[in-house]
Amino acid sequence: MLSRVANSIYWTNRYMERAENYARFISVNLNMRLDLPPDVEERWDPLLVATADHSLFYRYYDHPTRDNVVYFLTFDKQNPNSIASCLQAARENARTIRETINNEMWESVNSLHLRLIEFAKLPSPDVTGNARLFFDDIRNGCLLFQGIADATFTRNEAWHFGQIGRFLERADKSSRFLDAKYFTLIHGQEQTNYLLELIVSTAVLKSVGAYTMFRQTHKALNRANIATFLILDRLFPRTIVYSLLQAENSLYAVGGNRPVPDAANTAENLLTQLRSDVEHSTQEEIFKNNLHHYLDWFQTRNNEVDNAIFNTYFDLKPAAEQLPGDQAQSRQA
Repeated sequence: MLSRVANSIYWTNRYMERAENYARFISVNLNMRLDLPPDVEERWDPLLVATADHSLFYRYYDHPTRDNVVYFLTFDKQNPNSIASCLQAARENARTIRETINNEMWESVNSLHLRLIEFAKLPSPDVTGNARLFFDDIRNGCLLFQGIADATFTRNEAWHFGQIGRFLERADKSSRFLDAKYFTLIHGQEQTNYLLELIVSTAVLKSVGAYTMFRQTHKALNRANIATFLILDRLFPRTIVYSLLQAENSLYAVGGNRPVPDAANTAENLLTQLRSDVEHSTQEEIFKNNLHHYLDWFQTRNNEVDNAIFNTYFDLKPAAEQLPGDQAQSRQA
């Protein structure tokens, strides 16, 4: 498989997963503001912190108001991570590999992109006025793409590269949403209000679609149980450990290997180490220094895995330019 094709499939899935996560996260925050106590200030900067877009936001906007933040994260093409930018990038990547993916996958990406364009053409696209229907449409469109891929795509190298992109993105966003809610909303409060923590805890779970499944297995709705569940649960498909396990299985499938102590390349080695470190973390270790520090550590390591995958499979050099020591990274995807 050409590295160009593998790269496009990887990023098509990452962008679709990112758009779905943004739609879910924004929708939950719009609803959460209705439940906040009257003495708690409505804050929108946590969304920017969670998505790591806060620096770019302040280049173009003075204040993180509701309308500014929602528009920036949804329609603003100046933001490469906005929903509009992600769907455009996903569509472009999918267009270049139409001979690899099936027609249903292409049509789902293309139609969702076109629907967003039509909504953005309205004189003043008031997302907040009809938020639930709009963001549900974005979320369901992304889930439709994933469902079509799971139901109709041969389990070959292309499918596995898509899985790697999807689950690395999912692990990253689950950690960021958990981090932003607790660290940015509750951190710094002199005395945490029980009602506020209950509202925030519910929002954390709903941001990753985990509220019902969590309540089926846990009685206490507190940050320790929620953080442990979203990081360590091996059965729920949006937790960090589950996502790393799926990404690791697909990465080894691409290389024709199986997880062993001596991985075949840097990407396999880094991902296996990260999965093992997270999987064997305890609740005490997660909260030992600070949940924020633990999640920041994970995000850094997850980005290192992404870079290693790029160097191993996508950033391939002509054979004449490679040194003998580069052989492990010379194989085509």
